[in-house]
Amino acid sequence: MKTNVLSLDGKKVREISISKAFDSDVDTGLIKRAVLSIRSMALQPKGPSAIAGRTNTAKYRGRRSLPASERGINVGHARLPRLNNRRGRLYGRVAGIPRAVGGPMAHPPKPEKDLKERINKKEKRAALNSAIAASVRLDLVGTRHVVAKEIALPVVVDDKFEEIGRTKELKTILKTLNLLADVDNAKEKVRRRAGKGKMRDRKKKVKKSILIVTGKTANVFKAARNLPGVDICVSRNLNAELLAPGCVPGRLVIWSESGIKALDEKGGGKNAS
Repeated sequence: MKTNVLSLDGKKVREISISKAFDSDVDTGLIKRAVLSIRSMALQPKGPSAIAGRTNTAKYRGRRSLPASERGINVGHARLPRLNNRRGRLYGRVAGIPRAVGGPMAHPPKPEKDLKERINKKEKRAALNSAIAASVRLDLVGTRHVVAKEIALPVVVDDKFEEIGRTKELKTILKTLNLLADVDNAKEKVRRRAGKGKMRDRKKKVKKSILIVTGKTANVFKAARNLPGVDICVSRNLNAELLAPGCVPGRLVIWSESGIKALDEKGGGKNAS
């Protein structure tokens, strides 16, 4: 498969061969499996202390040979552990069990539980190829992005694109490439988050916009970080979650020439002849 490389002015510079990954079948189920696997790796194990709710003197004593005030059986009271009490255990408050005030949780989350959802390497690679193929299908990209009629996918630009250091310059080039409308759309849809997330440094919800893929870390990383919804990564760090946020494939991607050539080194298939 071949595609055009565009200059920063939006004009065709040359034609290059690209990875066979762009011709892969789009398997939404496999993409979802890979994205969920990636997201599960970020989960932090949590759970209460093993002795939470049990740091007290509560104890159940059921021996009939004990005095009535010291036993919890055959005394007309519930057979439950009770706190020590001056008048005897019988008159103490129930504690140390889930049904008691201040007691432990009945079935708390276990911090030792393995939360990672693993996926085979071949499945992961196939999911990446599938997500790459979805990024050049207008029917999928058009459902989640504002796509101009003039755009031909994939959008590949000259490596000079990586040297852009200012956000103002980047916006001018995106406008030339007919891609700025999607960034503006994401900016308009920035909204305040509902719920407790606002107290945890997640005050806003931002719509996903363009993904920029480069061959190396360059100045454009600084230029793109101020644009809402825009993500940028090096080709070797590309994954299914970046190409299909929320498990929905069809993201609008801008490739630098070196970034799209580096796909083969990542294992996304060999160049088409």
